[in-house]
Amino acid sequence: MSFALPSFSPRQMFGQKTIRPIGAAILSGIAFFKDNLIAIDSPKGFLLQIDPASDNTTILNAHQTKEFTDITGLAIWEDTLWVTRDKSVYACKLGSFGLEHFVTLPYTADGIAIWESTVYVSCQKLGYILIFDRDTRKEITRFYAPGVGVENLAVSEETLWVCDSTEQTVYCLDRATGEVQFSVLTPFESPTGIAIHTDASTGEQTLYLAYASEEPYVRDNPNADPNHELAYRDRTFIHPLHYHYDPQKHYALSNGYLIEMSYVEEISPIEEVYLQQVEWRIALPSDTDRQKVKHVEPIGLPFKEELIDGQRVAVFTFDTLTPGERHMFGWKAVLEVRGIKYRFTPKDVEEVPELSPEFASRYLVDNDELAMDTAIVRRAAEEAIGTETNLLRKMYSIRNYVYDQLSYGIKPHIDTPDRVLERGVGSCGEYVGVLLALCRLNGIACRTVGRYKCPPYAEHQHVPLQPDYNHVWLEFYIPGFGWLPMESNPDDIGNYGPYPTRFFMGLCWYHIEIGKGIPFETLTSKGVRLTKEDISIGELAINHIRFTILGELPPF
Repeated sequence: MSFALPSFSPRQMFGQKTIRPIGAAILSGIAFFKDNLIAIDSPKGFLLQIDPASDNTTILNAHQTKEFTDITGLAIWEDTLWVTRDKSVYACKLGSFGLEHFVTLPYTADGIAIWESTVYVSCQKLGYILIFDRDTRKEITRFYAPGVGVENLAVSEETLWVCDSTEQTVYCLDRATGEVQFSVLTPFESPTGIAIHTDASTGEQTLYLAYASEEPYVRDNPNADPNHELAYRDRTFIHPLHYHYDPQKHYALSNGYLIEMSYVEEISPIEEVYLQQVEWRIALPSDTDRQKVKHVEPIGLPFKEELIDGQRVAVFTFDTLTPGERHMFGWKAVLEVRGIKYRFTPKDVEEVPELSPEFASRYLVDNDELAMDTAIVRRAAEEAIGTETNLLRKMYSIRNYVYDQLSYGIKPHIDTPDRVLERGVGSCGEYVGVLLALCRLNGIACRTVGRYKCPPYAEHQHVPLQPDYNHVWLEFYIPGFGWLPMESNPDDIGNYGPYPTRFFMGLCWYHIEIGKGIPFETLTSKGVRLTKEDISIGELAINHIRFTILGELPPF
C-alpha cells in the first residue's frame, strides 16, 4: 500500500518548502518585505535578501557588514529596518543602512517587532518583553516573557508571536495584555527568528521560523588514519510553521510527518530454551490526538490482533520454540504524527472532580517496583510539593524537584527510585520511575508511555533511520479531561533551572506513542505469562527498529 504526499512547483513556495540561504552560517532575526525574506547572518554581519522560491541570496549591506555583526533581532515597518545589538535598539532606512540609536536596555536586547508606533523588545536577562512608544522612545509597559530562552518576536494585528530558542516553542500572545493564548511546538530545535508572510491576493498569513544550531557529521580527512573523524558544522535554514489550535480541547497541533516504523524481533537466545504454546504480544502504535495510524502489516510471520484496554496488540503464536529454532517477526506501521502542546493553567484545574476509585486503585499504587514505601522516596514526595495543593502546580513542582535532584546518565538496567535518588543519576526510565513514585504518593494518577523516538532528521527522507535507544516518558491524569504527556528527562538542562516547559504537556512529531497504559511486550507459555525471572525477552531475542520519514504532512 502506498501513501502519496502532494508535490509543489518552485513558485508554490509559501508555506511549503524549507528555505536554505546559500552561504548563511547563523540566521537570527528575519522579516518579510513583500515576498522577499530579509534575514541577518549574525556572525558575518550580512543583511541578506532571500528569494524563498529559489534560495537565491543577496547581501544588501555589502559596505556595512561590520556595523551589522552580532545583530540578533530584526523587524521591518514600512520603509524602516529595526535591529537589536548588544543592549541597544537601532533603526535605519532600507537601502541606507546607517544605524541610528533608538533606546538602550540594562541588559542584552534579543528580539524586536514593530506595529505602527509600538516597539516590542525582548530581554532574556530581565525576563520581560518591553514595549516602547516609537515617537517618544519611552517605555509604555512590559509583559512577562513566556519562556526561559532567548526570544525573538513578530507582530500582526492583535497578536504578538514569540519564538523561544530553548523552549523550541512559539507562543501566541494578546498584543494588548501579553496574555498567552496558546503555544506551538516547533518541528526543529533552536528557533532563532520569526516572521509573518501575508499573501497579497488572499490575505492569508503564514509563520516562518529561522533555525540555527551545530550538527555533527563524519568528515573525510585524508591526512588522518583512519581517515574518518567526527566534526561539527553550522546548520541554519528557514521553515514554515503550521498550526491548528483547538480551544475546546486545550491543545495546538503543529507540523508533522508521514512516518513508516518497523519493529521486528529476531530470536537469538543467549541460552537455548524450549517453550510450548507460546503467545508473543507486541503492542502496536496508538491512535491519539496527534498520531494517526494509517496502515499496519505483519513482517516475517502473520499475527492476529487483540484489543487490550482499548490498545491494539499484535499476537504471534508458536506451537513450540525449540533449541536452535530461529525466526524474525514483527510489524510495520505507517503513521501521521504531529507536534502537540496542551495548555492548562492552575486555574483550569482548581475544581476538578475526585479521582475515581478505579483509577486510584490502578494509578496511585506501587505496581512497578517504585519503592513508594521507602523513607527516601516518601521524604522526597513531601519535599517536592511543600504546601502546594493545586494539581498542576504539584505536577510542575515534582518535575522541577526531580530535575534538581537528578542528572542524566544511561545504565544497563533500571534501578528502583530509592536507589536512583541516592545515586543522583538516572536514565529516562529511572527518571520516569522517580516521577511516578512522587506523583502517586501525592495523589496524581500517572503512567509510563512512549517506547521510541524517530531520529529527528526531517530532511533525511526515504532512507532508513535507526534510533540509538528506546525511550519512555509519562502521562498524568486530570480528572474531567484526561491524560496529558510529560517528558522524562530532555527538559532537564541542568544548573538547577529555570527549566524549559516545552515537553510539559507537549510532544514533538518524533515521539511515537505505542501501547498506552499497557505493557509494550509480553510472553506467555501454556497460558502463563512469563516474568523477567522466568525468561527475559532481551535474552531471548534481538530487536530491530527502523524508521523511514516519507514526507512532511500538508498544512492544516
